[in-house]
Amino acid sequence: MDKLNKVIISMMIISAILIVIAASLILNHKSSNKDEVGEVVKNQIGEVIYDECTEEYEEMGEDTITTNTEEEKISPNCKLTLIKYYKDCKDKINDYINVPQELVNCTEKQLQGKYSGWEIKEFSSNQITLYKEFDGECGEHYILKDKDGKIFIYKINKNEKLEEYEKTDIATDYLPEKDMKAIKEGLKVNGKEKLNELIESFE
Repeated sequence: MDKLNKVIISMMIISAILIVIAASLILNHKSSNKDEVGEVVKNQIGEVIYDECTEEYEEMGEDTITTNTEEEKISPNCKLTLIKYYKDCKDKINDYINVPQELVNCTEKQLQGKYSGWEIKEFSSNQITLYKEFDGECGEHYILKDKDGKIFIYKINKNEKLEEYEKTDIATDYLPEKDMKAIKEGLKVNGKEKLNELIESFE
């Protein structure tokens, strides 16, 4: 009976040891599989994220490069101002014109090539201002005088002589006393722009 008990106990111990070993092997196997699965998932996620980000980055990069390298161009509705400075009479004459068709879609560099000798003071798609200095006089010196009760415009030529330029319908009698006196003495104006502004103020 004692021998039988010893055999049973020995078998139970051996069985318990085998169960522990088997359980340990099973747990290690599951843990290993889990790590492998995790690595696979990690790799897959990493690859997906990398691919998507790379594509988006490349697209964004292309857009950014395009935007930065795209130069501003002259639009058909652009206004062009030419500022001319004449050294002898020290007058600054402004000419306002619509942009010529040949300049439409030109860049600032192309504009500079077409207007050699001019300084670009302002450049945008809708407004361009160019500046240049000239020798001599501007040839736009005028004097307003009273003739037959009307304002008469004379142009002063290079020899300082008066040439008839334009007779207006503006009566000097209705002007303010200060303006009437200036007209009768001879009111000098330089530049067509200032001349037109002055005539409009008298009308």
